[in-house]
Amino acid sequence: MSGGHTGTRLRAMRWQDLPEVQRIETAAFPDDAWSPASFWGELAARPRRDYVVLHPILGEVLHAHHAFLGKFCPPEPLMGYAGLDLAGETADVMTIAVDPAHRGEGHGVHLLEALLDRAEAAGASQVMLEVRADNEAAIGLYSRYGFAELHRRRGYYQPGSVDALIMRREVGHRD
Repeated sequence: MSGGHTGTRLRAMRWQDLPEVQRIETAAFPDDAWSPASFWGELAARPRRDYVVLHPILGEVLHAHHAFLGKFCPPEPLMGYAGLDLAGETADVMTIAVDPAHRGEGHGVHLLEALLDRAEAAGASQVMLEVRADNEAAIGLYSRYGFAELHRRRGYYQPGSVDALIMRREVGHRD
């Protein structure tokens, strides 16, 4: 599966990606990062759970070169990942994370578009998500893609007692 950004590629998340995914998760969400066991559980729940990773094409080429030579292949460097719960007519964004070193490069857009495409292909009519009320960059991205706030869960995220915004959009509706 090709990515839409020059020099990057999207593909399905693999078990071997979990160390890199956990590195990004901890860097992106230091106060409430998912545990390694959580990611194992998410991958075990396929096909209902659908996860993708974003990586530089150069990393893919180097990884293939090492494998061809029979050398140890370190984990492929990842720039981000995203996951979706496909539960019939409603799909839920489980997570979207971009390595802090690669923020502001459009990778969040790329990952969100991939999830929306996958939700539509799976027959969902709407996509739901939850986002920290203090994550202005993510809220702006979701709003640009037609998500609207439905509900606010007061003090949901701990520590810090930060509200969670529940947002929804129809599938096939691109602004």
